[in-house]
Amino acid sequence: MSSEEEEEIRNQLADLRQEHRDLDAAIDTMVASGSPDTIRIQRLKKRKLVLKDRIASLEDRLLPDIIA
Repeated sequence: MSSEEEEEIRNQLADLRQEHRDLDAAIDTMVASGSPDTIRIQRLKKRKLVLKDRIASLEDRLLPDIIA
């Protein structure tokens, strides 16, 4: 993997992590409100899971394969 590809992956990771944190904050705010919208919260949680999977996938691409 070239350094340019690695840098692009690192930038994508930073963006995805930020979006994940933003969703977490939005969910916390909605839950803390008097009447949370459970359907919307479920959708946000699903989006968080998708982001988490994508983050894990990109992190795996950055780590070299180690043969045990």
